Amino acid sequence: MADRSTAAVDVADDSGEQSLTAEADQSTADGVAKNRERDTDSDDAQEGAGPASSGKASPPELHSGHKLARRYRLEECVTRLDGFSSWRAMDEKLRRAVGVHLLPADHSRARSVLAAARSSALLGDPRFVQVLDAVEENDLVYVVHEWLPDATELTTLLASGPLEVYEAYQMVSQVSAAMAAAHREGLAHLRLNPNAVLRTSTGQWRIRGLAVNAALRGISSDTPQRTDTESIGALLYATLTQRWPYESDAYGLSGLPKDIGLIAPDQVRAGVHRGLSELAMRALANDGATASRHESPCTTPEELVKAISEMPRIRPPEPAFTAPPDYQRTTYQQGTYGRQAPRPGATRVIPAPPPPLQSRTGKALKWAVSALLIAALGLGSWQLADALMDQGKSGDTDRTQTSDNGEKGGEGRPAKPLTIRGAQEYVAKGLAQAPADVPNTYDANHSTYWRTKRYTEGPELAPYKPGVGIVYDLGATKDISTASVGLRYAGDRTTVKLYATDGLSPATGIDGMKEIGTATTSGTSLTVKVSKSAKTQYVLLWITAVPSAPADSYSSAGYKQAITDVQFKG
Repeated sequence: MADRSTAAVDVADDSGEQSLTAEADQSTADGVAKNRERDTDSDDAQEGAGPASSGKASPPELHSGHKLARRYRLEECVTRLDGFSSWRAMDEKLRRAVGVHLLPADHSRARSVLAAARSSALLGDPRFVQVLDAVEENDLVYVVHEWLPDATELTTLLASGPLEVYEAYQMVSQVSAAMAAAHREGLAHLRLNPNAVLRTSTGQWRIRGLAVNAALRGISSDTPQRTDTESIGALLYATLTQRWPYESDAYGLSGLPKDIGLIAPDQVRAGVHRGLSELAMRALANDGATASRHESPCTTPEELVKAISEMPRIRPPEPAFTAPPDYQRTTYQQGTYGRQAPRPGATRVIPAPPPPLQSRTGKALKWAVSALLIAALGLGSWQLADALMDQGKSGDTDRTQTSDNGEKGGEGRPAKPLTIRGAQEYVAKGLAQAPADVPNTYDANHSTYWRTKRYTEGPELAPYKPGVGIVYDLGATKDISTASVGLRYAGDRTTVKLYATDGLSPATGIDGMKEIGTATTSGTSLTVKVSKSAKTQYVLLWITAVPSAPADSYSSAGYKQAITDVQFKG
């Protein structure tokens, strides 16, 4: 990460955001993002309303270089607002950057911030920026969370224009699935805005500040699912149009013209994907607004995930290849070095080169080469005829051996790739891993993955889970000989099993399926050979052991795995 000054951000700015989410807290407003690598929910810090807010505890007087718990060294204050401050810090024990929220222990919201941080940490979903520690110590409450140096805020991405259709589709798919998982565990965000959504260098979308950012600002909602769903709709609207779907400007985006109401994205900007435009309107269809094209509104993240799954899948754009420039011969290669250049417009006559090998030596060389070619041709013909005669003598024996070994002809036939028509994550116990990322395993893009969660013990997933995996639909009953899988993490060990099953949502458990192959590896690729001839339309790729892997931009260190480039051959 680039070095930045340690001056505290303390800029008063009122952007006038008036979405339903913002209405939940009239004491603060969201401003224009100015710092590309912040890892807090800093909407450009704004001061309170003056003496009227004096009942709140004053922010702790801290400075760069101060240490918390003899471990976290504060380096740069990125937000100072409403009695709390947020910092970029260094974890000197693990030698990594972290983010820290700080507020006095007697602050009116200190208890709720601690409770929200601990609840968020228990979720453990890698699609959210993880809470690493939540402590009350020496009259201070501080929350430590991940710092992602390779991630970029959605605010920064939108500064240069709307996102591409595929990027917008990936954003709304991943954010909706993550928020649906959070709400199933009873957690809401309530401040889901472009500053809280990050895209990593690998193209994954992550959400920061789950529950914590709202607790820091004292925000609550009687309808948290509805509030977060509308916020997702506003994010999608902004990625499609580079406009904020309300009259007031916010997050560096212009609002809609006054007195025209909420209009669909495809009416704001030409060329907007119609399906995504309708989806944004369905998510924003609250408080009496009408959903676009008479579709029913989505009022929960779960409904939004279902609506996305019913849309035709948007594929990534084809890579653009730039043709290399034409080869330009230099003046020296053209034979004009040291000569006077012709006048502009004049036609220069290039003399024809003399016929090759016209000298006495050249003619002798041609005859020698011709003689060698004739000799080689004669020798080759004689060897070919001799081989054909030997083959005729042993023809009966060959035919006998071939008939005795009926599998010889089959071994010579090359395996053909089988097309995957669809796939769905299979959950045998507990929570799903990453349902929205299943298409990444067969989208012909080796940089995208489907990942497991992080486990504290391994490599066997049991007893946490009997296994995790994905059911693939081959479109029709096919012969399967092998399956190849690309893996993100190497190490001891990854074990994969193949099962023939009866559908994308199998009617029986693992015990009722037919195992057709298994393989174990410590590398980053794996091939499972089917032990017996297997014919099936649906194949379960089942992972029962994962290696210990270090921390990365996606999750902390632990036992985990990610797969891509899944291909079946028959």
